[in-house]
Amino acid sequence: MHGMIESDFRVEWQPLTELGGIATQWQSLAARALEPNVFYEPAFALAAAPVFGAQVGAGLVWSKASPARLLGFFPARIEHRRYGLALPVLVGWTHPYGPLGTPLIDRDAGAAVPSAWFDHLTSRPDLPRLLLMPYLPVTGPVAQAFDAALARRDDGGSIMLARHQRALLAPSGKGEKYLDNALGGKKRKELRRQRKRLAEAGTLESSIAREPDHMTAALSEFLALEAAGWKGRAGTAARADDRIRVFMENAVTGLAREGKARIDRLNAGAAPIAAIVTLRSGSTAWCWKISYDEAFGRFSPGVQLLLEVTQGLLDDRSIARADSCATADHPMIDHIWRERVGLADRLMRLGPQRPLAFAAVCALERGRRATIAGLKSLRDRVRVAPSKKPASGS
Repeated sequence: MHGMIESDFRVEWQPLTELGGIATQWQSLAARALEPNVFYEPAFALAAAPVFGAQVGAGLVWSKASPARLLGFFPARIEHRRYGLALPVLVGWTHPYGPLGTPLIDRDAGAAVPSAWFDHLTSRPDLPRLLLMPYLPVTGPVAQAFDAALARRDDGGSIMLARHQRALLAPSGKGEKYLDNALGGKKRKELRRQRKRLAEAGTLESSIAREPDHMTAALSEFLALEAAGWKGRAGTAARADDRIRVFMENAVTGLAREGKARIDRLNAGAAPIAAIVTLRSGSTAWCWKISYDEAFGRFSPGVQLLLEVTQGLLDDRSIARADSCATADHPMIDHIWRERVGLADRLMRLGPQRPLAFAAVCALERGRRATIAGLKSLRDRVRVAPSKKPASGS
């Protein structure tokens, strides 16, 4: 398909919630994507739509050949007053449970697909010509496709914001000694000591749920561990919100039907003390969620299970890399998974806008982010500030 021109495509904008009818074509695109993104696969995205997909649409790029093939999937939401002004922005769809914004692009079509999508945006007065794509890889085939598509235009430009790196498992050599090399002998010895102490609470047993029929029970154990920990105390545990719980059940079981989800558990006796949910698309895995029993926290049950999951990923020759889904500089997984994936929020302009106007938009976006960061910092300080009593005699 290399060398395709704009007239070879048909492009449309459709509500995300109405895409169930093209799930087969959509899944086929996901299987041959330039870069995989499990969060944009139909099993996950359609499950997330009722909770996180309000007013989300998708740019669909089709071939004009018969039968038509879906070649591009660009989910996004129009934010009409993102900066408090009548300046609409098309923002790529990510959410707290979907931390990756890589669109699905047919690997044989390359830059022609984002070019067709950009042309569609500039041809429709009801769609914005400012495009913000969060959590987009900084390098790689999709980044190159966007670079090439923008380079073809006389009216395009972009900047990267919130550029950061997060932990990735993608060793270049054999994985037999990966964990020893990553952790070092002293840390490995300490973890083995902690594991022996854990075993004093009951025989340690690991199990893996892969079959759809087993997923609900395994996920229930995961959610119970999460709710009993700090997320439960903060009121952010998934089990506290029925809509999120149902979404997670539907997404995980839906992916499990395609062999793309598993839940690893570590039990001490009959009691689960750690659980990890891993998702997969193509040759990439995502360490999506982890929870553990904080009563055993000093023995690192979450780390113990992560070491088992990591070794399993290293031994699986069909997996080339695993994304941690973690925040930058994560205090736990950064010391175990030593490779990094670079991500950024990419702000792009399309259409005849003067450079000065785009510079003003960039300043507005940076100001918005600074304000939000300041408010979050203030909120966190208020949450953790200890109650203070007046000093004696004051």
